[in-house]
Amino acid sequence: MGKIKVFLSDWQVLFREGIHFTLSGEEDFEVLGEATDNEEALAFMQSNIPDIAILNINHIKVSGIEATHRLKHDLPAVGVILIMDSENEEQLFSAVKSGANACQTKDIDPDDLVTIITEVARGDYPICKALLRPGIAARVLEEFEVVASVGGAMGQLMAHHSPREVEILRHIASGGSTEQVAAALGITEKEVYKQLEMILSKLVANEHTRVVAETAQEEVPLALTGGALMAKLRGRPMPEYVTREEFNAFKENLRGTFKTLLGELSIQEESRPE
Repeated sequence: MGKIKVFLSDWQVLFREGIHFTLSGEEDFEVLGEATDNEEALAFMQSNIPDIAILNINHIKVSGIEATHRLKHDLPAVGVILIMDSENEEQLFSAVKSGANACQTKDIDPDDLVTIITEVARGDYPICKALLRPGIAARVLEEFEVVASVGGAMGQLMAHHSPREVEILRHIASGGSTEQVAAALGITEKEVYKQLEMILSKLVANEHTRVVAETAQEEVPLALTGGALMAKLRGRPMPEYVTREEFNAFKENLRGTFKTLLGELSIQEESRPE
């Protein structure tokens, strides 16, 4: 196996140099290049494909979340590690749904970063551990509640939770550890982690559907979008196409998360954590 090729994108020179210095001391890594913003990074990686992309989540022109969506669409084999300038649960939750393999703050220990890069290069998803945070688990439950409220053909396009997944999330949201959750449900901790991986897979699949729908919402027929659901909820005839006003209302009514639904759901092996 050759060296793990890494590309770095961060606005802070000292941070990039710190990572570069750390990886240069490891014989298994090669730094392909660096960028000050994610737009530049995406352009570079189209012709110089790395194994791992380390991206700052806060870049203004192209956020780390948007960059992750693009990479997972265009270069799905590239592992993505998002970097937060400081601890931020909102950003972490967005990172979880984006399909990123990992998300860390800049105060991460260099040795821990090397370990995470190695795990991501194997195809692992260390970000799955974020689901063990009570606040994140509670937000995942809310997302699944929204999906569960969508019936008929629309609901079939989204990944739904299972009763076991809900039980696990509720225990974690209440502050339970993996050991406590396993004991309460009569399963092993390994099974708890397996269920969390499936939950992560569903979140990413649903977010991908949302992003595709948002991009195409002005051109697709209403019957394939969340506008149909809005019309049904409002008890009025469905117009032929989605208007911008309807789309914005749909976003607000579904907690600003599932703005519209489009496409046929397919949870593929490459999007599922091993």
